[in-house]
Amino acid sequence: MRKIIFLAVAVLTLGLYSCAQQTKTKDQKTADGIIRVETPERPAGQKDVIALRCAPLDTVRVGFIGLGMRGPGAVERFTYIPGTSIKALCDLLPERVAESQKILEKRNLPKAAEYSGEEGWKQLCEREDIDLVYIVTPWQLHVEMAVYAMEHGKHVAVEVPAAMNLEECWKLVNTAEKTRLHCMMLENCVYDFFELTTLNMAQQGLFGDILHVEGAYIHNLEEFWPYYQGNWRLDFNEKHKGDVYATHGMGPACQLLNIHRGNRMTYLVAMESKALTGPKEVKKISNRESTDFQNGDHTMTMIQTATGQTMHIQHDVMNPRPYSRMYQLTGTEGFANKYPVEGYTFRSAEKIEGVPDHENLSMHSFVPEDVKNALMEQYKHPIHKELEEMAKKVGGHGGMDFIMDYRLVYCLRNGLPLDQDVYDAAEWSCLGELTRISIENNSMPVEVPDFTRGSWQKLKSYHHYMAGE
Repeated sequence: MRKIIFLAVAVLTLGLYSCAQQTKTKDQKTADGIIRVETPERPAGQKDVIALRCAPLDTVRVGFIGLGMRGPGAVERFTYIPGTSIKALCDLLPERVAESQKILEKRNLPKAAEYSGEEGWKQLCEREDIDLVYIVTPWQLHVEMAVYAMEHGKHVAVEVPAAMNLEECWKLVNTAEKTRLHCMMLENCVYDFFELTTLNMAQQGLFGDILHVEGAYIHNLEEFWPYYQGNWRLDFNEKHKGDVYATHGMGPACQLLNIHRGNRMTYLVAMESKALTGPKEVKKISNRESTDFQNGDHTMTMIQTATGQTMHIQHDVMNPRPYSRMYQLTGTEGFANKYPVEGYTFRSAEKIEGVPDHENLSMHSFVPEDVKNALMEQYKHPIHKELEEMAKKVGGHGGMDFIMDYRLVYCLRNGLPLDQDVYDAAEWSCLGELTRISIENNSMPVEVPDFTRGSWQKLKSYHHYMAGE
């Protein structure tokens, strides 16, 4: 298995606590009509962590922080991953820790150390027998916990979004560079089957030059709000403007465009609808009036890249629409679309030989279902070929969560660069504050900081990045 997964590396692009207020950025409008944001100089003695390799770990010893909605599922998945040892479990509430211990007991695994309360997570990070801290808490505590864990010598895996504002994004970047440790945001959507297959097809040139990509998080959360302890997620939307949950759409889109592996986002423009459903949800759940609900029901963002592509990202968690991450690719030779219908379109049949009836395809419609299925089988990513059966058995959003965790452990055990690094965490998370700035300034263009501080030009693409070139 290791040999197969190692080969796949060459083509892969790759519990609860209180809220904190959003940090305002000092904006400066410049003559070229773009709002510039500060890019701090790299601290003395630091260097980038592009393609960072750390010493291989024979066994990845992990501690979990946050055992509410998502944490127990992560604990369960790790019990199926070879070369792991679950050393510690932590949540604000001790009863949640006890429930997760049952997962280990059911799998005939040793009992983990238990931590709870306001400071329990710090004690977990301070343990000497942990290599990886896996953070599954509310968004507002991600950076504090991730930074503390890295400062205590631990690699970090942190749920999405990794950071809430630019200051926090830079804290993650600077700490990872200073400590030379991995900090991966747990963006599972890049491992979904259609996305990873399409990425492989794109890397093989089936779509020609990619011109435009789209992504989104469109998911009505009405029935889910009460499950967020203390109503923290709806509360965050009430207090913060902008695309506060962009990473599910951003991740696959950025991988297609080789962001910080030969390309970068340069500036964005955002706008929003008025907030109508949000205040109604506050009234229904909290029985109070929300007179200044900040986040519009629907947010749209357009992004320009350094090498001339465009991105379109949307966010709507309020209204009755079918679930969609939009995922779309437009290239000079082909087109891919996932929602609401999965399909491919090609200019010419020459690039897709080896599938049934490919000579009769039209560039004005999706290829027939049998052609699509044959293409997806032909270009199935090597990681899916190896892990698909186990992933679907273990589960986690259809299996993509298991593949994400397996890949994280595999790379740590083999001393390889991670599929997602700290720059991905910062770049995919920064839309929260940048879109707010644009919206509050009548949709003016806003600069996207270069979190690599120029190092994005060192690599040619995700293909070369993961090949270690």
